This record gives sequence, structure tokens and C-alpha cells, in this order.
Amino acid sequence: MASCLGLYIENNLIKYAKVTKDKDDKKVEAFGIKFYDRIEDGIKQIIEETYSYKIPICINLSQENYQYFDMFSLLSRGDLDKAIRTEFESYCAEKGFSPTAFETRYAVTEDLEDTQKLKVIFVHDNKVELNKRLQLFEKYKLTGAFPLPLAIATLSDALLQQNSIVVNIEENTSITTIINRKVHDVKVLEQGTADFLSKINLKENSYAKAYEMCKETTIYTSEGKELTEEETGYLEEIMPVLYPIVGQVQKAINESLEKIENVYITGTASLINNIDLYFQEYLENVTCEILKPNFIRITPDINIKDYIEVNSAIAIANMGLGEGVAGMNFKYSSVENKLKDFLKIEIGAKDEATGKNKFLKNDFGEPLDRAEKRLLNALAGFIILLVVYGCFSIVLKKGFETKTAEVEASIANSKKQIATVSDDDNQIKEMKNNYITKIKNLDEISRRVDENNKVKGAFPNLLNQLMNVMPTNGAKLAKIETTESTHIKLTVQSSKYEQIAHLMSAIKTDNILTNVISSSGERVDDLTTVVIEGDLP
Repeated sequence: MASCLGLYIENNLIKYAKVTKDKDDKKVEAFGIKFYDRIEDGIKQIIEETYSYKIPICINLSQENYQYFDMFSLLSRGDLDKAIRTEFESYCAEKGFSPTAFETRYAVTEDLEDTQKLKVIFVHDNKVELNKRLQLFEKYKLTGAFPLPLAIATLSDALLQQNSIVVNIEENTSITTIINRKVHDVKVLEQGTADFLSKINLKENSYAKAYEMCKETTIYTSEGKELTEEETGYLEEIMPVLYPIVGQVQKAINESLEKIENVYITGTASLINNIDLYFQEYLENVTCEILKPNFIRITPDINIKDYIEVNSAIAIANMGLGEGVAGMNFKYSSVENKLKDFLKIEIGAKDEATGKNKFLKNDFGEPLDRAEKRLLNALAGFIILLVVYGCFSIVLKKGFETKTAEVEASIANSKKQIATVSDDDNQIKEMKNNYITKIKNLDEISRRVDENNKVKGAFPNLLNQLMNVMPTNGAKLAKIETTESTHIKLTVQSSKYEQIAHLMSAIKTDNILTNVISSSGERVDDLTTVVIEGDLP
């Protein structure tokens, strides 16, 4: 036995219905309307009152839009997906939107004008607004978010027996056209109950009371009884809203290529007395009636209007129980939807032999039908794919880890070798500097040795040359010294100055010394002393 809590959420109120399904039998266990000031509190109260902490919860979308594309019927599934995506991207480019800003789904039906084509009902919702709504249910078991105009067709098998239009007048109004047992078109109107409830609320100062006043209002009909002022008090707010809706329904009937036989009215506005008769007056060639869930058994103890009041919530719950157009769950990613709805069963499709819906049932005592076998085969294939993918991922991960370790080891070894080379380079530079210093020292020592050897041989030669030119009578060499390696100082004494002058002239002439200079001379006790300086040649 499967259960689902369906929530239809709009400003100021939430409609809810907890639906239980056992094979082909369904039952509404709890239902009602909750008015709220803070939506989180309203949701919490409903879940507590219906004991829905652990059962699946499904909700409606808030701002979805519908586009329609024509595609060739011979396209493969992959090519069809690409073509639809291309059409949507072109639409976004034309409107100046970013395609990535939307969560998208689509359903396919036949094109009534051309059998070689398919009609695509493309639904897209703003991701930001969608996520805001989904985040309200982070603490709960939210399993589905569905477009209400598509979900509403799950309420009754009668919708699928004949070509029909469902007019769901809630906060906004949707017109869902069903042709050949399939949803064929959806129009969303700006007019809805929000227009007149907000005006009644200003007078009654209570949204809940405005809602109840709406339920108690009766619409004039050409053959109706004379109504009291209390019964018609708010028609001036309601009728301007209903009139354009009727006009749009008439337009949908006229545009349909197939004859529309029934118009079903649902939503909050369906509780207004005589609204079906009002529609009937304008739509003369079709049958207009209030949409009643087909699985509700009418008894004296059951007021069917109470169930009709929460039709939208029941429809959302039905979608959560696996009924309706496949692939329309905006709670999950598109990949998850493709897996869940692999068979792409269209809304209301029935097995011709049994007359039952082609959805999987919990009929464990009966043989599997073809649809169930196909789904099981698909699930088995998916499981095998997961196993293969998992094994491949493990092998790839291990290989990646091994290569990563090898690369890290190679990098570490390279860094070590680079450090060693750097140390060797520093040592070589240090040794080079030492060798350069030693070479300089050797050169200096060699230079000094050469100078010493040069001076060492030059002194005896100097003395011999001086002895040859030294005057023999009265002049003497008192002192000889060197201030540098080749610079010589000679201290000469003589009683006659001209002898010293002759010696100095001989030193210059014979090139005994170069750069010869002499002091002015000192005379002490008739003895003149002169210092002669020069460089060894």
C-alpha cells in the first residue's frame, strides 16, 4: 500500500490531501485547507495533523511556463532531445533569457495536423523560485514537484473517455485540453481567484472569511430563482474575472482540431454556486460540469463538494503515486526522471485487452504484464551498468593512485638530485675561489723571488761599478741602503765637494743608477756628506 501527501500551495492558503493507493483502489485519508500567515508554520501543521512525517510529499510548481515545439516523428530519442534543447535555446535567445536559469521537462503527443510530426509540450520553471519552494521541505520527505495543469487530468477516467477541457480556476487559471486520451495543450491565464479574493479580503479583513464568502456566492442564471443580496453580494468582484476565462475556454474549443465534448470545472471557483450553469450558458455545444474525483464513492455521509474543494491537492498526490504524464517531476534531475519514467507512459494510457492503466501495480499475485517486464529489464540493465561503471571507476582510481605515487616519488628523487647537484656546485665554486687565491699568492711569491734574485745579483755588480768610479784620494762610501727592492741610497763623504760631484757624474754617465738625485750636502769638520739616490737599471 502506497501513500502520498499532495499539497497545492498558493499565497495565503494550502490545500492538502493524503491519498492511499492499494492496487487499483484509492482512498483519501485526510484532506482540508490551511490558511497561513507564515508558510513554514502552515506546512508543519498539515504534516503534524496528517501524520505525514515519513510518507512521500508532493507539491505543485509556482511559476512554470509552457512552450510548444513541432518535431519529426522519425527522430531517435537522442536526436529528439537535442532538437528540443536547440528549440528552447533559440526561444531563450529571442527572449534574452539564459537557458541554464531554468529547470525543464517535456512530454510528447501526436500532431493532429501532420502525422509525420510530434507535438512537444515543453515545461520550464525558474530554478531560483523552484529551489526556494523545495527548501521549505528540507526537513520532510519531499519526493515530487509537478505542474498542476498536467496533474489535474489524473482526477477522473471520464476525462479520458472523450475529448475534454479541464478549467482549473485557482490562484491562476489553467486550461488543459485532452485529445485522444492524452494531454494535448495547456494554457495558463493570469486571471484567477486571487483577483476577487484579494478584493473581498479588503472588505472582510480576513482571507479565510473571503474564501468562505466565495463558496456561499451564487451566480445568476437565466432560469434561476430570485437570489438574496447575501447570496449575490460579491458577484461584482467575481464576474469580471470569470467572464474572460469563459472567453478563453471558448477560444480553446474553437481552435481544437478535434470536437470538444466536455468542459470540466475545478479549483476554488468551482465551489461558487451555479458556476457550471454559467459556463453552460456561454458554451452551448459542450457539456459543462464540476470535476469530481472518480474514485470517491458518493454516499449520504460524504459531501462531494469537500473533495472537489481539494481537487488540486488530490491531483498532485496522484502524480506522486505514479499516475499521469511521465517525466514531469521537477524535484529530481532530468536523468533521474528518465530512469524513473523509462517507459514514457502517457497520461491515461490503458491496456486494450484489460482496460487497466499501464502503470505498474502492486499485483504480486498476478503474472507480470509486458510493461512491468520492460521496466524490470530496464532496471536490470541499469544495475548492470552501475556495477560495470563502479568496477571501472575502482580500477581507474587505483591506477590513478599508483601513477600519482610514482610521480610523487620521481618528483622527490629529482628534488634530492637537484639538491645534491646544488651542493656540488657550491663546493666547486668554493674550490675554484681557493685555487684562484692560491694562484695569486704563488704569482706574488714568484714575483718577489724574481725581484730578490734580481737585487741579489745587482748588489755585487753595483759595488764593483762604484769601486771603479770612486775617487781614490779623500772620497769614501760611508753607507749603502735600499728603501725598496731596486731603490738605492748611497751616503758619500769627502773633504772636497768636487770629488763627490765627480762620483755622482760618473754614476749617471756609466748608468750605474737611474733617476739619480742627491741631497744638498752637509759639512762637518771639513767633511762634506752627500746622499745620492737612484734606481738599479
